[in-house]
Amino acid sequence: MNEEKNTKTHTEPVVSDEAKDVPAESPNEIKSRIESDLNEMQEKEAEKDWSVEFKQIEDKYLRLYADFENFRRRTTAERIELFKTANQEVLASLIPVLDDFDRALKSMETLEGENAIREGITLVQSKLFNILQSKGLKPMNCQGQAFDPDFHEAITKIPAPTEDLKDKVVDEVEKGYFLGEKVLRFAKVVVGE
Repeated sequence: MNEEKNTKTHTEPVVSDEAKDVPAESPNEIKSRIESDLNEMQEKEAEKDWSVEFKQIEDKYLRLYADFENFRRRTTAERIELFKTANQEVLASLIPVLDDFDRALKSMETLEGENAIREGITLVQSKLFNILQSKGLKPMNCQGQAFDPDFHEAITKIPAPTEDLKDKVVDEVEKGYFLGEKVLRFAKVVVGE
């Protein structure tokens, strides 16, 4: 048994020379130093996280605000366009009636003594035209103008009666109309070549 006691050795912690020079701290000092370091690190981490999170939230807010502004502008423009062209179908369906009045007036020009009928048709035609004009309908003036496929539909081409009518509208078969600035019906025209 004695031998067993002798073989067991007591080991002491190895302390370096530098550590021997540092004065030993009390456990309370170590605890307070660790707590202050921990508090400092937490404060820095909190500041860092908040600034990053703030920037992310601010960026998200600015993007949402820009999307909303774009949406508002787009819907406002769509509503304005809708109001401008709301009567488009009604006006387009009334244009042939206006054409019929024009034809009736032209055919009555040759009749003599039928002034009362002519005046009645003229009155109805002008009243209908004024109503349509108040809703935004405007007739195109095509006679003698250069042919433009954005406004004119060429029915046929004929030899130009004069050199200055070449590639221009010689005759208008059916009037074209605008609704505001938009073409409602293309003018059917005869073009000189």
